[in-house]
Amino acid sequence: MYDPTPLSEYLSAVGDGGRLSVSGSHFVKDGQRVFLSGTNLAWVHYGSDFGNHHYTGVRGQMEHFLAQIQAAGGNSIRIWLHIEGDTTPHFTSDGHVDKPDAGGTLISDLHSFLQAAQRHNVLVFITLWNELDKTRIGGSEIIIPSSEMLNGLIVDTNKLQSYIDHALVPMVNALKGEPALGGWDIMNEPEGELRPGVQSNNPCQDTSHLAGSGAGWEGHLYTAQQLQRFINWQAHAIRIHDPGAMVTVGTWNPKSNTDRFGFKNLYKDSCLVEAGGRNKKHYNDYGLDKPLVIGEYRESDAAGERITDLYNHAYYYGYSGGWGWQAVDGNAWGSIQTGMAWLKGRNDQAKGGQVENLSLTLMAVLNSRMSTVYSSSMNGTISSPRSSDAVSAAALNTPTGSDRNAGNIQ
Repeated sequence: MYDPTPLSEYLSAVGDGGRLSVSGSHFVKDGQRVFLSGTNLAWVHYGSDFGNHHYTGVRGQMEHFLAQIQAAGGNSIRIWLHIEGDTTPHFTSDGHVDKPDAGGTLISDLHSFLQAAQRHNVLVFITLWNELDKTRIGGSEIIIPSSEMLNGLIVDTNKLQSYIDHALVPMVNALKGEPALGGWDIMNEPEGELRPGVQSNNPCQDTSHLAGSGAGWEGHLYTAQQLQRFINWQAHAIRIHDPGAMVTVGTWNPKSNTDRFGFKNLYKDSCLVEAGGRNKKHYNDYGLDKPLVIGEYRESDAAGERITDLYNHAYYYGYSGGWGWQAVDGNAWGSIQTGMAWLKGRNDQAKGGQVENLSLTLMAVLNSRMSTVYSSSMNGTISSPRSSDAVSAAALNTPTGSDRNAGNIQ
């Protein structure tokens, strides 16, 4: 059940020794600035890689990607877990959660993958949910059956609490000592089902700036408050049970996570706490005071930029990491490895920082101070701009071309 104990009591009992931590808007470890260079491995089988004995069928392939990331000089990977709730967690007939999975292997599967990641010095960031899949029938927005369980968690707080009690907290408690656990990403691109164009005097609920932006591509299903509450409750539970955990959200576009350029940051601490009510204090170009990782990008959507340009830009222009999309895409994986290899061995402390040889020998990874969305909510924002986004390169201060230290990419 929800634990009301003040977070400060947990923080005083947990040390940060050996952990990757945050200094200002950067990651640091052992006194060195660190850059997260890696990839997405969103799924081999959509929503069915972990739990219910599924991992045995994909283990060899997934662990091979870890070896390739290490060989290319990368240090991190983002994986997806429940996605839409098709196979995990286990739901009762009325839409409540009663355990992590029916087969009883979800936690042990994650243990196995995290231990393999540790052997390859790769940090793992676990994305719990993806935006709902919605279809249109006769002009009406219908949530397809495979997404109905996730819908229940978003709109019904009793169902959400059942997930927290019976799946999320058991996972957090079981995995918090894994050295390769980099953090928890609550949801990928929640804006997919956000209602854009809603005017409100409350800036946390106002999505008028997103009218015509592309937000709501899966349907205008939820208010900002509903999605913020969904994030806040899960992030709070993670931080209560593992105060040193990094918690983040995979935003679709800087338009929804910055208060600059006429946009509004829907995920800042104050908005999440206001929406969810679960409060444990806290909150560059985007006006953030915490690390920002570019969560998804690929060469084919980069308007002529090479993959080395993309990784290079992330490293030298103030970001704290970059994860190419995605390992299982045969057309993209070779170029992603090229991008990671471009940064291999890099350790410019005035720019991105250390990339390779992060020692994962101590306890879990990201310290509580990383954020863009914390407040008992979050510690970081993963932003994944798309090539179609309307924010101009000039507006975002994103120079064309790239430099490698002093020289151009050859």
